[in-house]
Amino acid sequence: MDFVYGAFPRSSSSKNSNRLSIAVQQHLVKVYETLCAALVVASVGVYLHLLWSFGGILTSLGTLGLSLWLLKAPSTPSEEGKRLKLLLSAAFLHGASVGPLIELVLQIDSGILVTAFVGAALIFGCFSGAAILARNREFLYLGGVLSSALSLLFWLRASSYLFGSSSAYFFVELYGGMFLFMGYVLYDTQLIIAKADLGDLDHVKHALDLFVDLMGLFVRLLAILAKNSTEKSERERKQRKR
Repeated sequence: MDFVYGAFPRSSSSKNSNRLSIAVQQHLVKVYETLCAALVVASVGVYLHLLWSFGGILTSLGTLGLSLWLLKAPSTPSEEGKRLKLLLSAAFLHGASVGPLIELVLQIDSGILVTAFVGAALIFGCFSGAAILARNREFLYLGGVLSSALSLLFWLRASSYLFGSSSAYFFVELYGGMFLFMGYVLYDTQLIIAKADLGDLDHVKHALDLFVDLMGLFVRLLAILAKNSTEKSERERKQRKR
């Protein structure tokens, strides 16, 4: 996700149509290839957590640290290999960090994992595709709204630690977070295109932005499905007791 937003000049190819320049198209291909590589490495992190149970707070902090390191590293050809390794390492640790949730979901119903992954992939693909095919770059104006919504969720989470959580908080956190990351898929995709139009072809950082969006969407969809499945099982158990 990128919180910098504003008016970007349109390229000559986007003033009257949704066609992207060859350079931008090639850049997007590279971004999505890098994103796929990060997802594969993240799945390895999940698998190894299921074997050795090492995912948790430390891997989450490691993910944050590596991501910040990547963002601060200069985007030069000589640094590209290093930055790619940082991205894949962050993806691996992020997968391990999601591992405990996936482990819990597998105990509830293994089908939920497949449903969440397919659902997140379809939502991401549709929203990212819509952003690419949009004739104008109107989704760039979502930046301010999304940043405000993200700040609101952050303070809600902070208050839950201080004053305790409630069912209403979980509802806002899960569903609000899911819609928030849907919006970020639209925003970040168009921001990547706008930056590429201006010559910013940092495919590693752009892949990181989309990776964060997709994983945020996947985790919340996974939690929602697991919560609904648990509540359904509980209702059925109570009905059988009657």
